[in-house]
Amino acid sequence: MAAEPASAAWIKFGAVEIDTLGHRLFVDGEEVGLERKAFAVLVLLAREPGRVLSRDEILDVVWGHSHVTPSVLSRVIALLRHTLGESGEECRYLHTVHGVGFRLDAQVRFAASREELVADSTFPAAGPASASAPVRIIDAASLPVTPATRPAAYSQPGRRRRIAWRLAAGIVALLLVAILLGHQFVRHPAATVPVADLKSVAVLPFENLSTDENNAYFASGMQDMILTELVGIGGLKVISRTSTEKYPSHPEDARTIAHQLGVATLLEGTVQRSGNQVLINVQLIDANSGNHLWAKAYTRTLDNVFNVEGEVAQNVAEALKVQLTSAESARIDKVPTSNAAAYDLYLQAAAHANRAYDDPALSSSELPLAISLYQQALDKDPRFAMAEAAMARAHMQMYFFGPDRTNTRLAQAKTAADRALAMQPGLGQAHYALGLYDYWGHRDYAGATTQLELARQALPNSATVELLIASVARRQGRWDEAVTLFRSATVLDPHSEFAFSQLGVTYESLHRYAEAEQAYAAAMAVSRNPAAERISLAFNRLMWKGDTEPLRSALAALAPGSDTYAGNVMAMYFQHWLARDYAAVVKVAEADTAENWDDTDNVVLPRRLYLAWALQATGDTAKASAAYAEVEASTRAALIERPDDADLHLALGFAYAGLGRKPEAVAEGERAVALMPVTEDALTGVDMLAYQAQLYVRVGQPDQAIALIERVLAMPSGVILSSEILRLDPFWDPLRDDPRFKTLLSKYAISG
Repeated sequence: MAAEPASAAWIKFGAVEIDTLGHRLFVDGEEVGLERKAFAVLVLLAREPGRVLSRDEILDVVWGHSHVTPSVLSRVIALLRHTLGESGEECRYLHTVHGVGFRLDAQVRFAASREELVADSTFPAAGPASASAPVRIIDAASLPVTPATRPAAYSQPGRRRRIAWRLAAGIVALLLVAILLGHQFVRHPAATVPVADLKSVAVLPFENLSTDENNAYFASGMQDMILTELVGIGGLKVISRTSTEKYPSHPEDARTIAHQLGVATLLEGTVQRSGNQVLINVQLIDANSGNHLWAKAYTRTLDNVFNVEGEVAQNVAEALKVQLTSAESARIDKVPTSNAAAYDLYLQAAAHANRAYDDPALSSSELPLAISLYQQALDKDPRFAMAEAAMARAHMQMYFFGPDRTNTRLAQAKTAADRALAMQPGLGQAHYALGLYDYWGHRDYAGATTQLELARQALPNSATVELLIASVARRQGRWDEAVTLFRSATVLDPHSEFAFSQLGVTYESLHRYAEAEQAYAAAMAVSRNPAAERISLAFNRLMWKGDTEPLRSALAALAPGSDTYAGNVMAMYFQHWLARDYAAVVKVAEADTAENWDDTDNVVLPRRLYLAWALQATGDTAKASAAYAEVEASTRAALIERPDDADLHLALGFAYAGLGRKPEAVAEGERAVALMPVTEDALTGVDMLAYQAQLYVRVGQPDQAIALIERVLAMPSGVILSSEILRLDPFWDPLRDDPRFKTLLSKYAISG
């Protein structure tokens, strides 16, 4: 029995078939991509055949009559006529009732499925509507603007021939692309995605079809820009890029991948760029059925490619029945820039920035390139707010992980973020950058929370924002909340090694080593470079069991010259230190070229301070003293610019201790603790207490050292100190025979 017109999933008239739920149109059996507003107008007219719908009625239903002129509807009607193979003079289906509106005249059938339409013999066969057929695309933007009072202008023979030629050329080009792709849209069956996740999507890596491999950044950049738009839609669940990048662009088993990611749909795409021409094919796949929910091809030049990501986001939301808020619609409708060169430079910069964000060890090598390209983009378009926000974030990551802890770097980040918000108020990426500025730059966790909540409002699906909010909660000592937030971030980013790794750090800090091991193991399982996570797992085993072998094995497996090798120099130093191989410790410190090393909680100390400790352990007091003197001079100079930097005061305290200036050493250590108290930073504040205990050992004050050690062990400090590491680390040898130290080791012994 035919479905009611208002609820029909399929509509058919003549050789035209409309899949209203899947947002698909077939003409003579060939799928035709149609912009979403034109599709809505066609469905509206087809549901009431023979009735004249006024212009105002159509504008109200389809556009809400907001900021739309009648000429927009005239353009859409012209687009529909060309799609249906008619013109202003030769109207088979669509008729204009001058001064009133439009009417669709046809024998229309409504059905719940396409099978019902095909089974009805009263209608001529429309030919195979295979999902693997090439999609013909017609875009209203390519049609000439015609005043509403002159619809007959489209009947001019010369103009019809020119448009028909362009359309035919476009169809041939898309057919060639389809043949080259050999792309199969039929999916193999697998597990069904839970119903609760129906309004969810994962954007798979876009395939680069350009003959020039150097254009790969453009394909990944388009994926990133579309993902950025989707992340801002609150009614969707959107999976982070870091969880999708390991998958192929067009997987055979879409259901399994969707199940692994916890989504119902996958967005696939290809990008082909040749000179100034760009062809972008995008399709939204229902992972459960393998059907297309929506598909479109965009043929653009670099000068008008900017609105593609917004249109894709709108169509995905519409296909998944997600109602956009007015704020979301306004944001999506805003193009980031209209300057082709600026846009291209921005995408190039993003490729470098993403590599650094995925692996902070690459910050020093990748982010300067990204920052330079962002600045070049801004030189082309000073109003490019997204580029300003991205540059602010890059500056802050350089500050924290570079580490380039200078006031200049901080000022550059703040200036860029403020400019971004001045140009585009409410920009989530700019609020995120300011959250980093408050958090990493000033340890202002209240200010960071305010900025990050604003970022979360604009980017409700951002795992990155969620991770930073979790990190701030941890710094504020809200440990249980931090665990919950890190876990929720893994829902939006289920294959994020960073999310699982930070969950591991949180458990390890709480001395919950068994749970930390599970989290680190999960991080290692999803990592594309598991060597780094294997080292984190080994450190957890070291703090928990006092077992040094996993760390030695993990470090020995690193390839010299690799990024992971370079990023774990400090771990190599520590491994040799625990083995009491001080000559090897000296070699590690001398061979590295970094000015500073930062520990697990991002306490930054000069590399030459570590060298001085190693030289002193070998008995080379002369070279050690010279190194301590260098650290003193450079640190005192840096304190002129940053007098309230806790790390600098700590470094100066250790330099004074090495030079035998004990009262000054203790005073600087206490100053560092005062600047970074546990009450203001539950993570690094505890680290500072542990370092102060080391200072007391170095100046020969065991009473104060032991009292501080007990205080630290009683806190969430499992990444810094544990009874097992106290047994192993030769640094604590001066306390080994003290009964109070032995009592501490027994009192805080780890069970399990």
